[in-house]
Amino acid sequence: MSVEASNIPAPPPQGDPVVAAGLEIAMKWGAALGGPEHLKVALQALEPQLKREHQLLLKQLEIQRDISVAMLSSGIYIAQDVWWLATLLCGPSLIAMGKIFVLRRSDADDMTAVSRGARTSTNAAAQAQPPVQ
Repeated sequence: MSVEASNIPAPPPQGDPVVAAGLEIAMKWGAALGGPEHLKVALQALEPQLKREHQLLLKQLEIQRDISVAMLSSGIYIAQDVWWLATLLCGPSLIAMGKIFVLRRSDADDMTAVSRGARTSTNAAAQAQPPVQ
């Protein structure tokens, strides 16, 4: 069965290019599977797996958000007493963790940048703190 012989209408040429590309892909898959009925069955079988993967992703994002909020909260809470730890919890390491969680990647220079940023923020915080009596 060819794409032209299927009962699926061709996408409108003046429509949204994303929708047109999606319809074209659906027509090709429908033709490859033996018709639109088989495509519908294949997509219905795939839907539960996609729902499970989506739920897993939402749970991972929730855990990552909780970790970030905990780091910020603890950094703010201890800032008065242990300023150097607060700069580490609320500083560059939190940004690096966000990059890993959100972008799902970590470059080779990330740890160098984090350590340089932590050193800079610690030095700046040390200069701003009054001496301990």
